[in-house]
Amino acid sequence: MNHFCRLLEAEIPRLRRYALALTRDVSGADDLVQSCLTRAIAKQHLWQAGTDLRAWLFTVLHNQHVSDLRRWRHDRNTVSSEDITPECSIEPNALRVLELRDLEAAIAKLPPERRQAILLVGLEGMLYEEAASVLGIPVGTLRSRLSRTRQQLRALMGLDEKHEGAAADYAENTRRAA
Repeated sequence: MNHFCRLLEAEIPRLRRYALALTRDVSGADDLVQSCLTRAIAKQHLWQAGTDLRAWLFTVLHNQHVSDLRRWRHDRNTVSSEDITPECSIEPNALRVLELRDLEAAIAKLPPERRQAILLVGLEGMLYEEAASVLGIPVGTLRSRLSRTRQQLRALMGLDEKHEGAAADYAENTRRAA
């Protein structure tokens, strides 16, 4: 196995996580990652050794996802992941599970360009410069998009400043009472 393939293999978990966040479907995410890896191997001559392989792979994955969406919109032969309701399970810490469910639902309501930006920075921990490069936009555009996205997520989750203050007061009172 050559050096490129070993580096590529190390990035698969991150690619899968991002693909799953984009598609919200395990099978679709696996297909997206497979397409990305196939394209990356075929185009490995375009990657420059010493540059950030992760950013290059995320760009390939992102572009493949955009192409897939365009093809899907044209064909309309598949079921939207929003139409599929995931099965619920009861977890011991139901509050956190519910908060994560609400966050996932709020992220799903975001326009694709905002969802991609918040996932690259928030979930994948990419630097703004890396995420902007993956998305093919200027860093200032990414920062603006992230700011608007965070505001929209707070609104979608009912966490405006008034609610945040009330939640903080409630948490403080609960700590004092305990």
